[in-house]
Amino acid sequence: MLSLEPYKGTRDFYPQDQFIQNYIFGIWKKVAESYGFSEYHASILEETELYKAKSGEEIVNEQTYSFTDRGGREVTIRPEMTPTVARMVAQKRKELTFPLRWYSIPNLFRYERPQRGRLREHWQLNCDIFGVDSLEADVEIISLAYDIMKAFGATDEQFEIRLNSRKLLNATARIHKLSSDQEYHLTKLLDKSDKMSAEDFSAKLVEIAGSRDKAKELDKLIRTTSLAELSHEFQNDEGIKQLTMVYQRLLSKGVANVKFKYTLARGLDYYTGTVFELYDTDSKNPRALFGGGRYDDLVGIFGVEKVSGIGFGWGDVTTRDFLETHHLLPEYRPPVRLYVAHLDNYIEAANQLATELRRQGLNVAVDLTGRKVSQQVKTADRDKIPYVLVVGEEEVKTGKFKVKNLVKSTETEVERQNLADLLK
Repeated sequence: MLSLEPYKGTRDFYPQDQFIQNYIFGIWKKVAESYGFSEYHASILEETELYKAKSGEEIVNEQTYSFTDRGGREVTIRPEMTPTVARMVAQKRKELTFPLRWYSIPNLFRYERPQRGRLREHWQLNCDIFGVDSLEADVEIISLAYDIMKAFGATDEQFEIRLNSRKLLNATARIHKLSSDQEYHLTKLLDKSDKMSAEDFSAKLVEIAGSRDKAKELDKLIRTTSLAELSHEFQNDEGIKQLTMVYQRLLSKGVANVKFKYTLARGLDYYTGTVFELYDTDSKNPRALFGGGRYDDLVGIFGVEKVSGIGFGWGDVTTRDFLETHHLLPEYRPPVRLYVAHLDNYIEAANQLATELRRQGLNVAVDLTGRKVSQQVKTADRDKIPYVLVVGEEEVKTGKFKVKNLVKSTETEVERQNLADLLK
């Protein structure tokens, strides 16, 4: 027997689910475009080599849906969008006018254990700025994320923006004389630290550091909660200077719920500077909604000159969880404005009326069943359609219709030519 369930880790979108999805996408698009971002898109398939080059071993070896096509090519269903947009920029770099502000809402696939906030398929807002070396791009991309949260109705107390820099992590490795391999594994450990017990984290840190003394030094750094505390050891470090500047510029723009977090590393290998995450502060949903950062070397992996870049990827699953947690989901409204019921033998007249109203810009559904009028009206009410009218002999003869507002339980008699005005 065929299963009635969708493939594990994916979702079916019934009309009310799609309504919420469209709402989320609508906010994303509206705010991104208000910042001057233009929409792009690309195929869901990429050559596997693209992800082997820069996404990281964990994604390629453990989380991708990859296969060999009939032409013998290794192909992957995209697990993320950033490598794709970097490829697109590299391909057309001579024709494009920089700086670029681009956004897309692709669906992505990762083979991992489905859990709250994480599925095998999700949709994601990707916003990226290319061709701006200054930290103004860092400030703008984080400000964009902040304004999206405000557009969803979130307050500053309901979320926080966490900041760090890969340059600071690089400086840590340099000061504490870590090898490139140790630095790599430390970054991966920090990225997973929130999901580990304190005992497991400490044991792994000793293993990476090579001694308990060095692990103790690193642990002290890891527990640092403010940039000021790091100013002595990293006083001339570029990472500290850049983070301080970004933090101060965000404050000047009214983005006050920003917090330094040393363990924020972001697991992807291509980040080079500022990294950030937006975190839900509610104890019922304590998790990151999304993250991003600067990746100035990514375009260069295609053998072309470097183009600086910064961006974020923001998933629909975590967004919906946040909106549910904070009671910010919109009430479902169907696209249909009017339901046209009818008496026997008047379906043609009902369809004619619906055609007139559609041509005036209204969404109208006609009952096609021939059931009792009371049952037709119940259908409209169950589907949350706000207005219903009945077409019968009297209505056709007089050109007057009784329009019932199912939301307010009121009824208004209207001339045929005035129907559209009332319903709009």
